[in-house]
Amino acid sequence: MDFNIVMITLGVSFLLALIMGPLGIPLLRRLKFGQQIRTDGPQGHLKKAGTPTMGGILIMLALALAVLRFGEKNLETVILLLASLGYGLVGFLDDYIKILFKRSLGLTARQKLFGQLLIAAVVCVLLVISDHSTAVHIPLLDISFNLGWLYFPFVVFLMLGASNAVNFTDGLDGLLAGTSAIAFGAYTIIALNNSQPNVAIFSAAMVGAVLGFLVFNAHPAKVFMGDTGSLGIGGGLVAVAVLTKAEIALALIGGVFLIEILSVIIQVVSFKTRGKRVFKMSPIHHHFELVGWSEWRVVISFWTAGLILAGVGLYINEVL
Repeated sequence: MDFNIVMITLGVSFLLALIMGPLGIPLLRRLKFGQQIRTDGPQGHLKKAGTPTMGGILIMLALALAVLRFGEKNLETVILLLASLGYGLVGFLDDYIKILFKRSLGLTARQKLFGQLLIAAVVCVLLVISDHSTAVHIPLLDISFNLGWLYFPFVVFLMLGASNAVNFTDGLDGLLAGTSAIAFGAYTIIALNNSQPNVAIFSAAMVGAVLGFLVFNAHPAKVFMGDTGSLGIGGGLVAVAVLTKAEIALALIGGVFLIEILSVIIQVVSFKTRGKRVFKMSPIHHHFELVGWSEWRVVISFWTAGLILAGVGLYINEVL
């Protein structure tokens, strides 16, 4: 495995996103693809209304172009791109409806779920065709379980859960771009250690694409990625976890995403059962904003947490 090719892929995708930013952001602005802000969210976010969204298109384009240039044209690459671009398409439709009807909600929950399930089902079919192992390894205990046909509902569960967890994380300038770069960086290392060049190239391409996007998405953001980017990132993340057989490690490597979705679940369950909120607002990054942290402080803290969790997950998966 040529490490240089992986690094070149990362650099090319970064440059592509960097070049597309000044071209795409004015176009999104001219098309009036402005962000609709929730009125029940932090009041400081209301000033972000109208900031161009759907910038995830730039991420997906940079990713696809880099992968198609440097990756092998095989079934593994098809699975990776389908998971990411397919979920990105669901997000695109969601974003477009929000913009078209000038509202903060796009696809209905049922419509979005159908789209996500459809892509996940196709991914599972391709995994069967590729004779993908149905065993799940628990690294800390060093034991494996062959789930048989139950493995595929497990993959669907991961794709739905992780993509929505990643989606919930996209709430502050640069938060998701930074944490996803860390997670994909960890999976790049895992893929390299596994001698899986296509997965390593895809993961590195995603790192470069989101870091290039971060140049324009860091506070104060000039563009938001929207569901186009967040769902696409989530779908791609599960795909690399599945193909590297590091599905369980995703709980730590993507630990920030897990914390974000758990905060939403805890908040909803607590309010419905006790009539009380655990957090001032969920997802949890908004809680820290409302207790007085600056947006940049929240983002840096979550990046740091993501780096620590990914490091622990990487160590457990690769060393223990």
